[in-house]
Amino acid sequence: MSEKRPLVLSIAGYDPTGGAGVLADIKTLEQFGVQGMAVLTAHTLQTADAILDIAWLPAATVTKAIKTLMTAYPFPVVKIGIVPDSEFLAAVLQAVRACNPAAFVIWDPVIRSSSGFPFFREESLEALAPLLRDIALITPNYPEYEILQQYSLPDPEDMECCAVLLKGGHCADWTGTDILMESGETTVFPPGTEVSYPKHGSGCILSAAIAGGIARGASLQDAIRAGKTYVEKVLNSNSSLLGYHHTYEN
Repeated sequence: MSEKRPLVLSIAGYDPTGGAGVLADIKTLEQFGVQGMAVLTAHTLQTADAILDIAWLPAATVTKAIKTLMTAYPFPVVKIGIVPDSEFLAAVLQAVRACNPAAFVIWDPVIRSSSGFPFFREESLEALAPLLRDIALITPNYPEYEILQQYSLPDPEDMECCAVLLKGGHCADWTGTDILMESGETTVFPPGTEVSYPKHGSGCILSAAIAGGIARGASLQDAIRAGKTYVEKVLNSNSSLLGYHHTYEN
């Protein structure tokens, strides 16, 4: 009999290309030997290079789905993707914590797409600070982190605040270098290979890969290293904006 797989719940949007959102998350988790399940926050209409429309699901519908799955299945790790604002995020976190207070929660704070399409209502960031205490890790890129910093987020003086993995894919100076800020300490993760081809949804893939590593018992730093290696292989899998997933090798 095969080994029972750990579970990860992805709470994110539907991207019909499969490059981002829950489809990308499930593909990534599968390659890490993790059983992924999903709750949709939104339906998007998009291609690999353009977002045309988005329809948000009601928060009550999303939280009902979360509670249904988390009551039936033990999820040690929950990954959250696109949400429209802090109020919606608060409802999601409340539902997660009501079912499993100990769940390791990762939030990929997608505020705007690379093409500038707005996902998160930025004025609601004023209410975000207390919510970060219910999150273990956030994974912003440089533009997203700059927006968060305008609201003094995350607060370095708040010892209950989440860890931050600053993704370097959009950094002109240290391209591909990720930085983990955790409990007042900083860890740098340099690129392991020369990345030639950018990919739609690479941030989703990285956060899902980290979620998979955590679910399998890895430390946060080891999960980041493995996730980074996985993403680099997806980035270099072909020259298009949609990457090919592959079996992760320990």
